[in-house]
Parts: sequence; C-alpha cells; structure tokens
Amino acid sequence: MKTKERENNNFFERVYEIARLIPEGKVTSYGAIAKVLGAARSARMVGWAMNASHNLEDVPAHRVVNRKGLLTGKHHFDGTNLMQQLLENEGIKVIDNQIIDFEKHFWEPKMNL
Repeated sequence: MKTKERENNNFFERVYEIARLIPEGKVTSYGAIAKVLGAARSARMVGWAMNASHNLEDVPAHRVVNRKGLLTGKHHFDGTNLMQQLLENEGIKVIDNQIIDFEKHFWEPKMNL
C-alpha cells in the first residue's frame, strides 16, 4: 500500500472512531470532526471518509452534516430520503434538508479521543 493511501486509511479510521461516538438523536459536523483530529482544514476529507463508510454498518454517517445543519451528504445514501429518515427516526426534525434546532441536536467531539 502506498504511503498516501495508508495515511488516508488511518485518517478515515480515526474519523470513524469519532462518528461511532455520536449519540443517537445527535449530529456533528464534518468540520468539528476534522478539528478534533487536529486537521481543522480537512472537513472535506472527513466528508470523503463518510462517503466511503456506507459498507460499515457501525458508522452512523447519517449523523454527520455540514456546519449549518444541512444534509449535504444525503445523495450518498441509498434511497432519496434515507439520511433524513434515519435522523427523523432518532427524533431529529428535518425540513428542506435542514436540521431544525440544529444547536439543540449538535454534539461536540471531545479533544481526548
């Protein structure tokens, strides 16, 4: 495996470790995960990790949204509204791809991960 691939796999695995900690009924952002990993400018790479996680059933990718609470990753889920349905099943209201009361549902990853 090439060094860059290995670095990406390691970064993705660290992203998944954090995503697995997001409590049911809560969401976090790509940027919040990047920041806690010490890579604050890597929100897009966190998004790539979430997109690559769909075969990992223990990674709740639906709980990771953009910094404004928009379901920007929804097109990576099977079915038109699957991401929204998964969030609504956890008690999070979504209208027009926007989480309602985003601040109330936001979960901040901790630095000691």
